Amino acid sequence: MVQPFHLAVPVDDLQAARDFYGGLMGCPEGRSSERWIDFDFFGHQFVVHLGTPVGQADRNDVDGHSVPSFHYGVVLAWDDWHALADKLKAAGMEFVIAPYIRFEGEVGEQATMFFLDPAGNALEFKAFKDIGQLFAK
Repeated sequence: MVQPFHLAVPVDDLQAARDFYGGLMGCPEGRSSERWIDFDFFGHQFVVHLGTPVGQADRNDVDGHSVPSFHYGVVLAWDDWHALADKLKAAGMEFVIAPYIRFEGEVGEQATMFFLDPAGNALEFKAFKDIGQLFAK
């Protein structure tokens, strides 16, 4: 069993975060206050705190795409990743990097997509047909 991680990020609007993570992303809400909200982020404890969002000043080139250097997300099962991509496309999500297959035909081949939450925090969701490729060199 993989132990759940805990991640807290700053947001500038708790209701927008609640609508995004709880509504669009479907993450059940846990405890909350006037300054923070806990979410079950695909089995992990994810907390948004009122604060100054980090922003996306730094980027790195990966497979021909400009990837935000600060980002977080989850490695999903292949079919779950495709279902989420379809859901986000249908909701009109503006992608930083639209869903595609990265490193196609190479070690580490993966499905990936990047998008921003309402505070500008970058999320990456990815999937591997062969999860054994997750840490392959």
